Amino acid sequence: MKKGFSFIDRTFERLFSDTNQKKIERITLWLSLFGFMVHLALIYVKKAALFSLPFSDQLLMDPISAIYTPFSIILVYEIYLLIVFLPRSFTTAVSKQFEIISLIIIRRIFGDIPKVELDVNWFEYADNRALIYDLSGILILYFLIYLFNRYHTKIEKRPMDQRLKRFVSSKRAVSLILLPVLVFTSVHAFYGWAQTLLFSPTSQVIHLPDINAIFYNEFFTILILADVFILLLSFQYTERYSQLIRNTGFIICTILIRLSFATSGLVNILLILSSVLFGLAILRIYQAIEKVEKPIY
Repeated sequence: MKKGFSFIDRTFERLFSDTNQKKIERITLWLSLFGFMVHLALIYVKKAALFSLPFSDQLLMDPISAIYTPFSIILVYEIYLLIVFLPRSFTTAVSKQFEIISLIIIRRIFGDIPKVELDVNWFEYADNRALIYDLSGILILYFLIYLFNRYHTKIEKRPMDQRLKRFVSSKRAVSLILLPVLVFTSVHAFYGWAQTLLFSPTSQVIHLPDINAIFYNEFFTILILADVFILLLSFQYTERYSQLIRNTGFIICTILIRLSFATSGLVNILLILSSVLFGLAILRIYQAIEKVEKPIY
């Protein structure tokens, strides 16, 4: 068993080493710049009427929409970091999830700005209201994430005994499994979207699936399953009620984020905010319990 855990630890540290993380960070930077320039070029080529598209092309209507592409690439890097941080703690992982959903909202804002109508009553137009919901939501979300991370840093770290080391190794094994699964899922989701985009009949206008939800529905579903699996593994290493409830509460946060992708407008924002508020409440209650209970390990 020790050899197995040692192999897992070595593989994890080799695959997610600081050197590899820096390489991926540089690749993300260059891909973001390249994607931004390509998207911008397509927008101006379309404005010059050099080609026509058989599908809804709202992301090619305004130069501001070009920011959508680098944000999409940065989100992929953030998901990679989430997999890296997953073995550290439930709290660190859920904090990264909150950051990812906040970036998704910001990306959506850049995609929706060209839809705004200035010549109508602002609140009578659905896309105008959606922009207000997103702008207000991201401000509140940003503040809640700040509070969550602030209280997270106040949690006292425990010494790494053998039981805790085995648990961390188990979570590293989950991360190693999660990486290829998410790579396959992302490629499959993108392929399905591109196939609809490029190979559908040109005789009619194609209404593509919501690009903001592509891949992320599957991603958060897989993440929920991974979190539940880690929660079950934790039963072997701790019997502390407060910690089990905290970890279960954080899984509920992920479920609320997943549910938000099935909604739009104000309900979408409220579900996301309720996820972070619930996580913040769980964290504060856990910290209060920690002050009066002596940790078992």
